Amino acid sequence: MKFTAFGRTATVRTVMLAGAAALVLPSTVAAQDADDDQASVADTAEEQAETPDSNVIIVTATKREQTLQEIPVAVSVTTAETIERAQIRDLKDLQTQVPSLKVSQLQSSANTNFLIRGFGNGANNAGIEPSVGVFVDGVYRSRTASQITDLPDVQRVEVLRGPQSTLFGKNASAGVISIVTKEPQFEFGGSAELSYGNYNAIVAKGLVTGPITDGIAFSLAGGINKRDGYLDDLGTGNESNGRDRWFTRGQLLFDNGGPLKFRLIGDFDKIDETCCGVVNLRRSAASNAILAIGGQIPNPADPFADVIYNNFDSSNDIENWGVSGQADYEIGDFTLTSITAYRESRAITNQDSDFTSADLIGRNFADVGLETFTQELRLAGEIGDRISFLLGGFYFNESIDQSNELFFGQDFREYANLLIGGPVTSPPNDFAVDQLEGTISALTGQNYLNQFFMPGQGLTEAYTLKNEAISVFGQVDFEVADGLVLTLGGNYTDDSKRVSTNVVSSDVFSSLNLTGIGRTAIFAQGLATQVGSILNLGRPATQAEIGGFALAQPAIYQQVATAVGSFADANASNPAVNPLLALRPLQFLPPFLNIPNSVEEGKTSDNDFTWTARLAYDVSPYLNVYASYATGFKASSFNLSRDSRPLASDLAAIQTAGLATTNLTTGSRFAGPEKTEVAELGLKGNWDIFSANLTFFNQKIKGFQSNIFTGTGFALANAGEQETFGIEFDSVSRLSDSFSVMAAFTFLQPKYNSFPNSSIGDLSGRDVAGISEFTMALGAQYNKEINSAGDRIILNTNFYHEAPVQIADGLPGFISGGQDAAFAAARPFRRQVDELSASATYAFGMGLELTVWGRNLLDDRYITTIFDSVAQSGSISGYANQPRTYGASVKYKF
Repeated sequence: MKFTAFGRTATVRTVMLAGAAALVLPSTVAAQDADDDQASVADTAEEQAETPDSNVIIVTATKREQTLQEIPVAVSVTTAETIERAQIRDLKDLQTQVPSLKVSQLQSSANTNFLIRGFGNGANNAGIEPSVGVFVDGVYRSRTASQITDLPDVQRVEVLRGPQSTLFGKNASAGVISIVTKEPQFEFGGSAELSYGNYNAIVAKGLVTGPITDGIAFSLAGGINKRDGYLDDLGTGNESNGRDRWFTRGQLLFDNGGPLKFRLIGDFDKIDETCCGVVNLRRSAASNAILAIGGQIPNPADPFADVIYNNFDSSNDIENWGVSGQADYEIGDFTLTSITAYRESRAITNQDSDFTSADLIGRNFADVGLETFTQELRLAGEIGDRISFLLGGFYFNESIDQSNELFFGQDFREYANLLIGGPVTSPPNDFAVDQLEGTISALTGQNYLNQFFMPGQGLTEAYTLKNEAISVFGQVDFEVADGLVLTLGGNYTDDSKRVSTNVVSSDVFSSLNLTGIGRTAIFAQGLATQVGSILNLGRPATQAEIGGFALAQPAIYQQVATAVGSFADANASNPAVNPLLALRPLQFLPPFLNIPNSVEEGKTSDNDFTWTARLAYDVSPYLNVYASYATGFKASSFNLSRDSRPLASDLAAIQTAGLATTNLTTGSRFAGPEKTEVAELGLKGNWDIFSANLTFFNQKIKGFQSNIFTGTGFALANAGEQETFGIEFDSVSRLSDSFSVMAAFTFLQPKYNSFPNSSIGDLSGRDVAGISEFTMALGAQYNKEINSAGDRIILNTNFYHEAPVQIADGLPGFISGGQDAAFAAARPFRRQVDELSASATYAFGMGLELTVWGRNLLDDRYITTIFDSVAQSGSISGYANQPRTYGASVKYKF
């Protein structure tokens, strides 16, 4: 199924007509009963059959229980049943159910990037907090390394669209993903599940829950997720992009019917797998050099052959654990809630970052550790019949320690030799590099013989970041008249960060000032030529002849030297005159200016007040409408990468202080805060067998923190303003007692109103790449009881579509050819998604379920992300999506 976009007017009309049709003809999957919190996990198939009869879903998007239809917030809910039937294994799979959500996995298993309505960032750079906040049972997960999980005992996943800073604090400027798990039950029960699929995929999960005493219940969950890789690495002979994960999670619930309720949660999960394979999308002269020294590169003509080349496996060793406690105490009409949590996460990775079988980057090791403490305290209640309120505070304290090592491998010197212009010889002969070392030694007076591109040279990096923040927030709902509710809320946040770095480069060639050395060469060559001409030698003068001429004719010599010097100064930065400048792509590990220093203190301090105003009206018992305006905030972020460079405004002071390192350029040491605002109009309808939501919005982020991979590090910069106009529609209904379908559509028109200083030039006025204009999810479920024993047949299917979109605005590695060249390099790469998933289940009345399932059954393949190939100027790499997966599972509930 393909769709063609014909501009804003046509697309808006299509979405509105689809919404109008849905209001006339019910069309969605019925929701799970809202009372899951109180239901026993020992549900029989007969009890589950009653679930579709209710369209009521309880959500806590505003930190108070409300039904999905009455809450005046743009929120999508994925229930436990949907997660089970759709075989959603982690948050990356969730996007097929929520069109406004985009999830991508990048260079390691520890990096997942979330976007809501086209806004979001934070992956791959530990110094950048995500714009989409992720919460599990009310506990904030600050980095994506701690957000990959197999979703144990999940009750529902709420995706809140748009800024949520009023209630969720400083890092929800684009939205929130809130995962709610089931509480322990006071009736003994549990479940066990085993699944097997292609690529030898094995998933085993178990849960047991029950009472310890009349007032204390427990639950214990655990599981493993293993799978062979779907990429064949012909360089190492192994496979990549497999799964090797396990988790355990325990809970205690104290609830004796009194005013105090306490829930204690502890969890641990571990990932130990090879990930993530990269394909080549465009070759260059650098690619030819790799092939010439015997290396292999994936074929750009067939990026979905599922073949990659590395000379060592890229390892991912990730551990994540935490403990949290939530206490709820009822004081009359008020409830006092405290949520305290401590979490640790550690990700150790080593990646073959050149993504070839040649040993170019012999080591790219990273060790990132996070320690996070959070404390939330809030009071909620009602005053009279017309006022309800929420008042609270939130404290956040985090420490990040990151170390990196990036070293040249055994083949890098010969690779550089060919790029410089040396011949291909067997055995290898570093003719060009030897000449270069000799020439530069002569020009500088220093010995550089056997010094360039040697194995083991590179960068060692160490970064620490301390972050402390406090928020005070509140919200009040006032029923002005029957059915008319005014909501006002505010949040004051104070956030401070301090960073220190210790980055050392041992790459000798990157420490050279090629402009200055080239200037010396131009002057020497010009002077020899001019003196030789004056002396009628018919050749350049030797050094001895130049010295003799200077002694004999000092005035004329001075005139010649001045003229030649002026020419050298004017052309030292001209690649047509200074041939050394062509070697700059090999200087991708330059000396680093560490912070703090006398000019850059390595600290930020931000504060902001965000607010929400909303008016909601119940048109009828079945339909309500709301209009809202809200603001959001995300604090400054630091660039914890080797591309962290001083701001242009600090360069003069750095040079005056004598701190400037060789080849020091300006860039992105940190990015200032993001500030969001959104105007929203929503309609929510809920009838006995049908519900539908329609939302119109216009959302802006000022100072959006753009984080773009440059091929060696990350360029972090504030966009002036990014804006998106959008329409969202979703509906759920039941066409009969057994059959239901669902439909969700999202239309987005994102653009940069202002972004003059991106890493690829001025993007002002351009559409934002990578965000599809039209996205939809369609699903259907057939759930039929077939005999008196309560056995049931359950058929489920889902189709997810993204209209074609250009993957990237441009590529920084091509900016030396001008902005048009950077745009042109990215233009051929577009993404369209058409993923079909389905499952068929036979559920016995006694609790046993047999299921066959498949995800991406059409084997739809596409490139998710593109970037400049590491250390391969002019080459382009990318990540391909996962191919078709399928299997069978057996589950028993007792």
